[in-house]
Amino acid sequence: MGNERAERLEGLGRLAGGIAHDFNNLLGVILNYANFVIEEASGGKPDLAAIADDARQIVRAGERGTDLTHKLLAFARREVARPRVVDFNEVVTGLEATVRAEINDNIELTVRPGPDLPPVTCDPGQIEQVLASLAANARDAMPDGGTLVIDTACQRISAGHPELEPGEYVRLRVSDSGEGMPPEVAERAFEPFYSTRTGSTGLGLATVIGLAGQAGGTASLTSEPGVGTTVTVLLPIGSAEQADPLASAPPPSAGNGETLLVVEDEAALRDVAGRILSGAGYHVLTADGGRQALELAALHEGEIDLLVSDVVMPGMLGNELAERLVDVRPGTRVLFMSGYAQPVLAAQGNLEPGVALLEKPFTAGDLLSAVRKQLDG
Repeated sequence: MGNERAERLEGLGRLAGGIAHDFNNLLGVILNYANFVIEEASGGKPDLAAIADDARQIVRAGERGTDLTHKLLAFARREVARPRVVDFNEVVTGLEATVRAEINDNIELTVRPGPDLPPVTCDPGQIEQVLASLAANARDAMPDGGTLVIDTACQRISAGHPELEPGEYVRLRVSDSGEGMPPEVAERAFEPFYSTRTGSTGLGLATVIGLAGQAGGTASLTSEPGVGTTVTVLLPIGSAEQADPLASAPPPSAGNGETLLVVEDEAALRDVAGRILSGAGYHVLTADGGRQALELAALHEGEIDLLVSDVVMPGMLGNELAERLVDVRPGTRVLFMSGYAQPVLAAQGNLEPGVALLEKPFTAGDLLSAVRKQLDG
């Protein structure tokens, strides 16, 4: 028991160290380029082109931080999924361009959809993450070129499987002709922040197994030095449709004076959301939490067309606020925003039907599209 506890603590320490390392690098980029912007803007004759270039570096670092956060949540099976019944072959073939963008020109890509695949209940966005991670790993394993094969098929699992119930599953298999892994490396390949390659976060395969598990499936790996590596993902067959209210959101469009109540306990983010929405033509009320939001709503004489609320807030969670507000103002629509809503809004990791969630961090376009989608019903 002591050894098991020591191993868990060692794993947690490695995870914490990896997170700290990667985020410290990103914060170093953000802080220093932000200071460059301040210095350049404070000069007598600011160089607007240089300021714009430095601002782009800040945005790129923020995007890398966002990607790292998504990978961590996927590994921990805490990312909110938006599953729906899909034609899995259609999803995989539709992501061929995504895979090609991750690999080098000297790698030959082959996609082989299997015949007569049953539908699968999954989040296509998570399948994109899986294929992008596996493609990046394959690219690194084939610096001098090679072949990458993606194929799908049905596979029956019999009793005795350590992770899956007996039955039919859809198999996604990704095979490369790269350098392969020795057994001691392959055994640890799914561990977070474990990597033998310089510059790698070590989260690629950890993300894959996390996403597969969240979808009710599993992932496994076989590898042989000098021959290549094959990663197999098994996913359960789909049964019932679950729609995502924000799927196929329209492009951002201006408001028509609708009143929005924005509730966010982080002051800077509350100001950002208010600035974006006010600039787009909405009338914006802001509150720092559920209690203040309900007080504002009670004093406001006109309609409140949309509640835009954070999910995890001190004092009152976003879903409780929404219930109480809609109870007294039945016509008010609701849009949640959160970077970690799974424990509150999701059942078994999946977004509850009818719930609209905008994931943080978001861009102005993301926010405006989600707001317009909800207002237009």
